Amino acid sequence: MINWEELKHIHVIRKLQSILTQWFSTEVFFVDERGVIRNFDPTDRQREWKNPLAAEYVREKTRERFFKHVSEMNEAALKSNKKAFVAKGPSGFEQVIVSRVAHGNDFYGTVYAFCYLDHQVDPAEKAQAKTLLEGWGADWNAFDQAFSKLRVLSDGERKYLAELVDLVSEEIVTYHTEIASRQERIDALTNEIGNRYSYGNMIGKSKPMQELYGLLEKIKTSESTILINGENGTGKELIAKAVHYNSTRKDNAFVTVNCSAFNENLLDSELFGHSKGSFTGAVRDKKGLFEVAHRGTLFLDEIGDMSPTMQVKLLRVLQEGTLTPVGSTDQKKVDVRVLAATNKDLKAMIEDGTFREDLYYRINVINLVVPPLRDRKEDIPVLIDHFIARGCKEKDIPLKQLAKRSMEKFYDYPWPGNIRELENECERVIVLAGDDKMVGPELLSTRIRDHGENSKVQGVRVAGKLKDALEELEMVMIKEGLKRTGWNKSRLAKELGISRAGLIMKVEKYGLDKRKLMRQAAAAAAAANGSSNGEVA
Repeated sequence: MINWEELKHIHVIRKLQSILTQWFSTEVFFVDERGVIRNFDPTDRQREWKNPLAAEYVREKTRERFFKHVSEMNEAALKSNKKAFVAKGPSGFEQVIVSRVAHGNDFYGTVYAFCYLDHQVDPAEKAQAKTLLEGWGADWNAFDQAFSKLRVLSDGERKYLAELVDLVSEEIVTYHTEIASRQERIDALTNEIGNRYSYGNMIGKSKPMQELYGLLEKIKTSESTILINGENGTGKELIAKAVHYNSTRKDNAFVTVNCSAFNENLLDSELFGHSKGSFTGAVRDKKGLFEVAHRGTLFLDEIGDMSPTMQVKLLRVLQEGTLTPVGSTDQKKVDVRVLAATNKDLKAMIEDGTFREDLYYRINVINLVVPPLRDRKEDIPVLIDHFIARGCKEKDIPLKQLAKRSMEKFYDYPWPGNIRELENECERVIVLAGDDKMVGPELLSTRIRDHGENSKVQGVRVAGKLKDALEELEMVMIKEGLKRTGWNKSRLAKELGISRAGLIMKVEKYGLDKRKLMRQAAAAAAAANGSSNGEVA
């Protein structure tokens, strides 16, 4: 269907209409497929008519007859095979041009150009017209004056007029097909986005992922705030997009902000906006992301890095649905669903006093835990197939395949960077493989290729009492694990399969407290430095 209201904003169509009215005193009417004039409002008393006869026909007493004639011409155009035709006007001697607005087998309506004379009207024709119009209740004197002002066009002028009218209808069709094409593209992209982030297309057949899919399906219609927990690279943002694009807010904005990417002042302005002049560089009012995401979804990534002050402001927005831009005193109402994500242990941060307990319970209405890749290793082959197939398709190269030994290396590696690391490695081996179809282990990154050999613990005794050897191995594993995880006890406890309290007890038992180790390292460095100075002296 053509959006007839939009035509008045199309420059080329407006220009053509202007030429037709100024050069030929022709009024151009847009008529839809039902025969209804779409660019004429009977209540508009301010419209100026360039064609005097049109001004008389649209008066109340003759308007119905005029509309009937327009509808009949539209019906004739529907049944005609001609692109355009000339017909007599309502009174029988003025001429109108009717041009079809159609594309292929689709008929959208007509352009009805009114009107001109192709010869001087003789007295007999006027008498006939007078009888007809007076029968309709028209004021003949007004019509007679209007007839006298009509132009008699030459053959060349009539031909040029017809070409311009056809050009108007062609521009309408061009505009409509272009808009339809764009809409089809938008719909296709919308479907692509919806499919891309739909639960059914998320990759993973493991039990942890199946449990996650089940929970996602249950919350499709929910408006509750969601907290997504997971390590870096596990796909927390992908989960957030899946939640949004399967919710009732899917047709509105999905806005993402990484809370760790801004300092406190910048994050305040980014989330809540600011008023002109509120700080140096604030040269105009700026909407915050909460306003941008109105009626949609705001994804707060790395919420554990948000400062205490910002936590207070966020809590107020979540509780009251209002915000105050930086430098303003006006409150603004917003309707936003908030999804938050973190790789930190927020409960531990609450105990440490770095994260507000009331905010935690406000954002943690529904909790989604994205499992790390090492806990869903049966998904690794499926993910590899997906990433390699996609990468080869994007680069337009033949499909690659991992050799058996390469797959074993992928499977044995713990993937601390999770899916993001796996995806990058797949892209890397696609490039390095060149024309080879098979990807051998020699193409893998050193950390993956040599993981089995380098992961053996050196210096652990193989003789003596078993208890002592096990304790020594336990101490080495905990010490190396603390270094690898940046002293994140919660994460290491999960890796080792023990409780956090149990890990803390073992850390104390083996003297692996971070501060104690740092003091020991400093003392050793100082002793070594003193010894070195003594030798020089």
